[in-house]
Amino acid sequence: MQKKNLKEIYEAEGVNNCISKITPQSKSSSISKEDSKIMYQALDFEKASDIGNDSCIIHKTNFGTVEEVKRLLKKGTKPSYVKLVSDLCKNDDAFELIKKANWFHNGEEIAGKEDRYAYVDRDNCYIYTDANRDFLLERAIRIIIDAKQEEELENYYYVYTSKEDNINEMKTQMLREQKGAGLADEDVETVHYWIYSPGNNAYKWDDFYKRGVMGLGWCEIGDYSKYSSKEEMKAAMQEKIDPNKSHKNAAYATWQFLMDMKPGDIVFVKKGMHTVIAKGVVTSDYIYDTQDEEYPNIREVNWTHVGERVHPGQAVMKTLTDITPYTEYVSKLNALYEDELDEDVDELEPIEYPPYSPEKFLEEVYMSSDDYDTLVELIRIKKNVILQGAPGVGKTYAAKRLAYSMMGCKDQNRVMLVQFHQSYTYEDFVEGFRPASSGDGFEIKKGAFYKFCKRAADDIDNEYFFIIDEINRGNLSKIFGELFMLVENDKRGNALRLLYSGDDFYVPKNVYIIGMMNTADRSLAMLDYALRRRFAFFDMKPGFESDGFRKYRLELDNNKFNRLIDCIEALNNAIESDDSLGEGFCIGHSYFCEINAISDKILSNIVEYEIIPLLKEYWYDETIKVKDWSEKLRSSIK
Repeated sequence: MQKKNLKEIYEAEGVNNCISKITPQSKSSSISKEDSKIMYQALDFEKASDIGNDSCIIHKTNFGTVEEVKRLLKKGTKPSYVKLVSDLCKNDDAFELIKKANWFHNGEEIAGKEDRYAYVDRDNCYIYTDANRDFLLERAIRIIIDAKQEEELENYYYVYTSKEDNINEMKTQMLREQKGAGLADEDVETVHYWIYSPGNNAYKWDDFYKRGVMGLGWCEIGDYSKYSSKEEMKAAMQEKIDPNKSHKNAAYATWQFLMDMKPGDIVFVKKGMHTVIAKGVVTSDYIYDTQDEEYPNIREVNWTHVGERVHPGQAVMKTLTDITPYTEYVSKLNALYEDELDEDVDELEPIEYPPYSPEKFLEEVYMSSDDYDTLVELIRIKKNVILQGAPGVGKTYAAKRLAYSMMGCKDQNRVMLVQFHQSYTYEDFVEGFRPASSGDGFEIKKGAFYKFCKRAADDIDNEYFFIIDEINRGNLSKIFGELFMLVENDKRGNALRLLYSGDDFYVPKNVYIIGMMNTADRSLAMLDYALRRRFAFFDMKPGFESDGFRKYRLELDNNKFNRLIDCIEALNNAIESDDSLGEGFCIGHSYFCEINAISDKILSNIVEYEIIPLLKEYWYDETIKVKDWSEKLRSSIK
């Protein structure tokens, strides 16, 4: 299929041909991944997705907050689509266009029916309505084109999907994408690892292996996608299975199977508590298939490794468990099948990571382009850089984004973030003796930096970034040990023998270390001079004068906010000229970021509970200064 501009197709060939260009003719067939990508690209959307085939439009809007939606929706009722649209988005031009389009089909007012659904998450409202796809698509095309002419579609994404189970799959994707925004991971998919039992003592395994699936029981509650929460699943289990049990673990397993598991996740199959019998890769979304009456809730799996292995220790008793956070445990399970060639996995499509550019970095991090270029150059030459500055200048916020901008994509496998503290040791960082998992004596376990460097050494063509938050909170001489020399840029690739294991170890040339250091904490000791000369130090300053923050202020367009920022800039000048403080104590811009809607309460909370307590710490023996600046800050937002 040739990629074309949707507006051009519409104007030249009309709605029907436009529809035929981006959707299959058969109602029963699904939109292919390639067709879906072309549809998104034609509409200038941010990303493509392989979704279903029929009858639904999902609309995402930033206009409705959770509180507003909860106020409008009564538990257990299905709201009027028109009322929800009207109440949440009264000033939204795109919705006005939708309402003016008069959604009628076969004499029936689609938008006025009461059997509409709404889905609420933490930040947004997702609204969808069942109707004939071609009819809604025709309206959507016209609305999209009209709205794009008026540049009103920046916050909108229209997606076509089939039925309620596919909608729940879309919910899963939406929820998973809302993680880690502060660390630049909001659109990064992480592979999860699961351990799973196919029935009691794995009695369903042979059947599941032949069919290439995994399944969960609790068939009495039917299609999992009918339920909108774990609580609903639990209530259904109490009603239909056993009212005397809590069903807490069962409901959690079924909910994770529906909402949290995704294609690409790794599943280990257990038999009892002491045997692992297979490993596979999830290849499908949730499916409700009644051909197996006992286990109708399934997902398709590519079983890449089959064979009994002794489980390391005792496995959990639950049917399905997400073991992703337990990295040591996952490593041991993976090691069980390392001796087998994994040809099927090697043939899987390579992962396409979300792109990330220097331009995107400068949009999100309030830093000048010259400072960014200088910082990148320092990292490339020195290989070890510490971002230092006062609280609120965006050190942690910038760290992962900096790594991603240098890599050109958001590949989490090439970035690791740790945080030093007073109990962090060489044993945590490099290697050390730890109690054996068998409970018999001790064994040498490798630390975070050791494992990261070994992974980077196996992929020398790509850059790897090890990020250390609060680097000056740890005992650095104790943590780094003999690595003091190995981290130097001109010593990379040279090996030393490690203290415990006697292994030869080196830091690869493709590993970059980014540390973050708070310059305003008087309780912290200065960095060891031996380590200091091996790092470059980059001052992170408040970004109030950056182009990004100025644009942010213009978008908020609030006089009180502007007066408060002006007052903060004057305060920073006073802090900088104070002999007891200085530039390293200036107040950063992060206190005032990510405010979607300005209110007196929000500004007052920032002043009273964040800025003024900080001033009391800075000028703990100068109460007159604290009182004077507190009044100035309060006056600025009156």
